[in-house]
Amino acid sequence: MDVYEAVTSRRAVRGFTDRHVPREMLERVLSAATWSPSASNLQPWHAYALTGGPLAELKKRAGERLAAGDPWDEPEYEQYPPALKSPYRERRFAFGEQRYGALGIPCEDLEARHRAASANWDCFGAPAALFCYIDRDLGTAQWSDVGMFLQTVMLLLRAEGLHSCTQMAWAKYRKTVAEVLSPPDELILFCDTVALEASLDTLIDCLRGHTDH
Repeated sequence: MDVYEAVTSRRAVRGFTDRHVPREMLERVLSAATWSPSASNLQPWHAYALTGGPLAELKKRAGERLAAGDPWDEPEYEQYPPALKSPYRERRFAFGEQRYGALGIPCEDLEARHRAASANWDCFGAPAALFCYIDRDLGTAQWSDVGMFLQTVMLLLRAEGLHSCTQMAWAKYRKTVAEVLSPPDELILFCDTVALEASLDTLIDCLRGHTDH
């Protein structure tokens, strides 16, 4: 697969098969991703890969919190501005309509939307997850470096024939993630990237947003 095909075939997949991802494949992807660009070569990303029992334990703990109605952990960064301006507001709204519409969920059915969103904390069924942290003392430019690292990971996964989805949702259960990963206190959980084969029966996996040029 060439770079153009990897870029244009990448999707934010939200439904996966349970096929095992070989450890050597994950190591190959992460090793190559360290060549991602970063200002002054700071390499500000801190990545933790979870599979097998540890990932199952994390999913279990998150599921228990979800079932108990526990409130989300206090945010350590702002995912979206409180007053999202045009055209970003319309793009976000259109994506939500497209995503939940493909699942047959009307916009007014908030309970059904919440049930669908809960799949985030099962990693959409994926058996491999990469949790990405950044040092809380770093600045905006370093967050963009982490974004380039994640994009590189996702394109390398496509080269391996896999799909992925980056999830900021796990930052809402960051304390539960920390219980399993034990990251240093100076790190902030940015997001998680799950990876595996796309499930053929999840149409939502193939949604592609409108792109302005």
